[in-house]
Amino acid sequence: MEQAVAHPLSDRIQNLSESATIAMAQKAREYKAKGIDVISLSLGEPDFKTPQHIQDAAKAAIDEGKYFGYSPVPGYLDLRQAIADKLQRDNNLNYTPDQIVVSTGAKQSIANVFMCLLNPGDEVIVYAPYWVSYAEIIKVAEGVPVPIMGTLKNNFKATADQLKEAITPRTKAVIFSSPSNPTGSVFTREEMEAMAEVLRQHPNIYVVADEIYEFINFQDEHVSIGALPGMYDNTVTINGFSKGYAMTGWRLGYIAAPEWIAKACGKIQGQFTSGPNSITQRAAIAALNGDMSATHEMKTAYRHRRDLVLELLKDVPGVETYVPTGAFYLFPDISAYFGKSNGETTIENANDLCMYILNEAHVSLVTGEAFGAPNCIRMSFAASDEQLKEAMKRFKEALSQLN
Repeated sequence: MEQAVAHPLSDRIQNLSESATIAMAQKAREYKAKGIDVISLSLGEPDFKTPQHIQDAAKAAIDEGKYFGYSPVPGYLDLRQAIADKLQRDNNLNYTPDQIVVSTGAKQSIANVFMCLLNPGDEVIVYAPYWVSYAEIIKVAEGVPVPIMGTLKNNFKATADQLKEAITPRTKAVIFSSPSNPTGSVFTREEMEAMAEVLRQHPNIYVVADEIYEFINFQDEHVSIGALPGMYDNTVTINGFSKGYAMTGWRLGYIAAPEWIAKACGKIQGQFTSGPNSITQRAAIAALNGDMSATHEMKTAYRHRRDLVLELLKDVPGVETYVPTGAFYLFPDISAYFGKSNGETTIENANDLCMYILNEAHVSLVTGEAFGAPNCIRMSFAASDEQLKEAMKRFKEALSQLN
C-alpha cells in the first residue's frame, strides 16, 4: 500500500485559510452542475449588469487598438487623475495621481498595503465582524490580527473605547470597512470622529479604510476618515469598481495614500503583477466620469431587497436580526439553533447550519465564523425578489424541521 506523499508546501500556505465565501460558492456550483436548483446568497456580487456606457467604453478601447500593451504599473495616468477628481468631488480628499495605485481588485490593493507596512509581529486592529480576507492577508504579511468585536445590539460596530483599549506598542495599523462586509453597518460621522480622536494620539498607527461599498449606503452621508482633521497623513483609502458599478469580474481596485506608501505599493506590485488590465482601466474612466443613474438605481433596489428580506425573516423564529444601513448583506444571529437536530443532522455551530441549509433547502449562505462571529451567518440580498422570496421560504421550512 502506497503511503501518502507529504508535499513540501510552505508554512505560509498551509497556515492560510481558504476563503469561506469562495468555498461556499464552489459548493453551490457543484450542486448546480448536478441539476439541483440552488439559490446562491453566499457571494458578495451584484446581480446587475455593468452599466452600458462602461461596457461601451471597453469596446471602444479595444476598437481603438492602442491599449493592448502593458499599462504603467500604478495604472494609466488619466485613470489616476480621474480617481483623484472623484476623491475630491465625493470624499473631500485631495490626492495627486502620484498618490494613487490601481491594482487588480481592492483585495490586491489591501495585500499591497500590508506587505509594505508590516514587519513580523506587528499588530493590526481589525474591526470585527470583518471581511474574510483581512485577517489572512495580515497573517501572510507576518502581522498579527487583533479583532475588536461589535455586537448585534449596536449593529456590529466596535466603539472608540474598544479601539483605545486594543492599542499596544506593537500596533501598526487599523483596518475597517464602512459600509461593512459582512454586516452592512455604516459608521456615522460622530462614530468616525470618535475613532479619529483616538488615532490622533498615535501618529505611528496607520488606518486602512475600505470604502468599496461607498455607493451602497442607505444613510444620509458617506464619511471618509482620511478627510477628518489630522487623519490624512495616516490614512490609506481603499476603493474600487466591483460593487458600486457592478464590475466584479473586471477586477479593478485602488489605493489613495501618502506618496511614500503609494510608491512602496507600486514597487511590490511591479514585482508581483505589474499594471492592471488595460481595457478595464479604460472602462473605469467612463465609470468615474459618466452617468451615475444606474448606480443610484442599484442602491434603491438593494434598499428594497433589504426591507423585503427583513420582512420575510420576521416569521422565522430564532433568527435575531437588525437593520443594515449599507452594502447588500444581512448578518443574523442564529445561535438559537445550536444543539438542535432534525433526527439526522445536529447543528453544533454556524458551519453546520450553513451546510444543513445547503443540503436541505438548496440555499447557499456563509458561516459567520469566517468573519470572526461564530454565532452568525451572512446572507447576501443581491438577488431578485423572486429568488429572495423562495430562498427565505426554503430557509424557514428547513429551520422548522430542527428541534
